[in-house]
Amino acid sequence: MTHPNILYLHSHDTGRAIQPYGYAVPTPNLQKLAEEGVLFRQAFNVAPTCSPSRAGLVTGMCAHSSGMIGLAHRGFSLFDYDRHIVHALRTAGYRSTLIGVQHVAAKPETIGYDEVVGVASNHVCDVTPAAVEWLRGEPEGPFFLAVGFQETHREFIAAGPDEDERYTRSPTHLPDTPETRRDMAEFAATARVLDGGMGAVLDALDGAGLAENTLVICTTDHGMAFPGAKCNLTDHGIGVMLMMRGPGGFTGGRVCDAMVSHMDLFPTLCDLTGIEPPAWLQGTSIMPLIRGETDEVNARIYADVTYHATYEPLRCVRTKRWKYIRRFQARQGPVLSNCDPSISKDIWMAHGWTETPPEMEQLYDLVYDPNEVRNLVDAPEYTSVLERLRADLAAWMERTDDPLLDGDVPPPPGAVYNHPDAISHREPLLGG
Repeated sequence: MTHPNILYLHSHDTGRAIQPYGYAVPTPNLQKLAEEGVLFRQAFNVAPTCSPSRAGLVTGMCAHSSGMIGLAHRGFSLFDYDRHIVHALRTAGYRSTLIGVQHVAAKPETIGYDEVVGVASNHVCDVTPAAVEWLRGEPEGPFFLAVGFQETHREFIAAGPDEDERYTRSPTHLPDTPETRRDMAEFAATARVLDGGMGAVLDALDGAGLAENTLVICTTDHGMAFPGAKCNLTDHGIGVMLMMRGPGGFTGGRVCDAMVSHMDLFPTLCDLTGIEPPAWLQGTSIMPLIRGETDEVNARIYADVTYHATYEPLRCVRTKRWKYIRRFQARQGPVLSNCDPSISKDIWMAHGWTETPPEMEQLYDLVYDPNEVRNLVDAPEYTSVLERLRADLAAWMERTDDPLLDGDVPPPPGAVYNHPDAISHREPLLGG
């Protein structure tokens, strides 16, 4: 059996705010990839925070099941690095290489890649040349090549002539102000750099004659680093770009509207390569969607937050129609350090965000309220929906042995985090 090569391209904090999803953020290389492959309009992460999201993709598990409930560079880790996908792929003859961001271990050597290519930084300017050189080196297959980029993480680069803030639309859940428009223009400029870097890697893949037998997986960890997105369980936080192109039916410029999760990619690769799916996998292969055998593989999607900059225990369940979010710790105000500093954050804070207590439960009708702003928890006509989703979420937490079932979740020994009342993640750390 000839196994396809796998190229895993991934970015930071991009959400779906790029051209293939209809945004006025030109990304011509990613648009071309979408038009040649399959675009997933309803793709979600397992957690809207960096390390937990990435861990979900590479282990096929939700964040609290993999152990990655916080940030790797702050002392959080997987329970078992042998569950990383590179080890399963090795049994099928794959050689694995990492270039750039990985963010599921404090040291990349911990993971078990066959090769870690050193780069001066995780930005496009350093990662792309290294990946291009690697692909031009006539690599033997089958290979799993992970290429990770710092972009579009903050700090953004300055907007150029193509990103005129006067004619930029603010994110739909933020007020339209000069500050939010400038912030979004700078995001667009950073996305332009990301697109150029990813495009150069894809061109090198083609130039090396490897494109036809390489499955490209292009995604991001979570939503944009704006208030109300990253680290939030609304779709602004858990919705991600996902484009796949290559063998197995990932061709033709198709658009898929089925709900899929990052944790579905590990079992999908098992399906494609003939690897026996490990017993720990919690996702579902999406190959029945690609083969046209079904319209859906997931009736519901789950996601969670435990730690980001600091502790903020949240869980959610999403169906095609409904979203239910539960907070497990009452607060008088938002957890501000879990929102990256920005001029957009300053706008919310200047208008009283710091005094706004977060809701303990949220229920949204995603048909009539896709921006998730009208909480229906207290509306009596939705009591049956609320009770059903409460029970659904509770059952998932039981099935996955969620540590929140036993109360507050302590950080692992040595981990560091911010005080819950801190305004920024840049403030002094606790723990360690």
